[in-house]
Amino acid sequence: MFTVPKAIAAIAYQNKQVVYSILFRIAAETLTTIAADPKHLGAQIGFFAVLHSWGQNLQFHPHLHCVVPGGGPSPDGQRWISCRPNFFLPVRVLSRLFRRLLLEALQKAFDSGKLQFFADLEPLRERVAFARHLARTRAFDWVVYSKRPFAGPQQVLDYVGRYTHRVAISNHRLLDIENDQVRFQWKDYRTGGQVKTMTLSAHEFIRRFLLHVLPNRFQRIRYYGFLGNRYRQQKLDQCRRLLGMQIPDRDNPSLAEHDYRDRYEDLTGCSLRQCPACQRGRMVLVAILPKSPANFPIRIDSS
Repeated sequence: MFTVPKAIAAIAYQNKQVVYSILFRIAAETLTTIAADPKHLGAQIGFFAVLHSWGQNLQFHPHLHCVVPGGGPSPDGQRWISCRPNFFLPVRVLSRLFRRLLLEALQKAFDSGKLQFFADLEPLRERVAFARHLARTRAFDWVVYSKRPFAGPQQVLDYVGRYTHRVAISNHRLLDIENDQVRFQWKDYRTGGQVKTMTLSAHEFIRRFLLHVLPNRFQRIRYYGFLGNRYRQQKLDQCRRLLGMQIPDRDNPSLAEHDYRDRYEDLTGCSLRQCPACQRGRMVLVAILPKSPANFPIRIDSS
């Protein structure tokens, strides 16, 4: 997990598109650089990253969750290099490189005029003030956390598959909405994950919820290394050969991969083929509506 201090999170809130993209790019560069270093692992790794911007209390807390296999092909592609048991990469080294690269990227974004500042951050429009603001964050280590899955890789993938497209708070945490007050459960990790109850005014609850709206068409799940979208299949086949695993026969229809609807049903237990109204009928594709031109929404004749 890669996270940023509050001083950087404040800039991210007013510049989501720019800073979120920087966060993805720098986290990926940090992981691949340290993993490729022979002093640490010396392998070409692959991973995917998921952006989260909330904590349990719905406050703004941008961070990246990365799921990384414990190894990768050697630089010449001739052997698989595994990490040590219970250890992947040194988090202190990751933290310091991540901090340096991200601050450099933010300074470049500022110099190219890509950052905007409003309200309390308006003084940062001055270059000296912005540089001083960044300099304060160099005085301490940033939080980069790494751990192995307790119940194995399948448990992690199933868990990630369930929550990647959720919003800041799920319905089961909402306890009560009455008299313009919203009451919900949250975990306080400062007290060991103790479950507590928080009550907010409806206005404050909505404000916190809207903090986490993503920029239009922003991709909050991204893939890198041998899991990158380009040449992914060929690279995964190479990994399987190095690990002595069987390569799937994609020409055999019986072994073809499930489509997204099958995968969704496996993960959630809900069917996209079933009618959401009667829970009995089956959904049938009738037609695909063409994308409407900008500013000309499709109007359906309901007569």
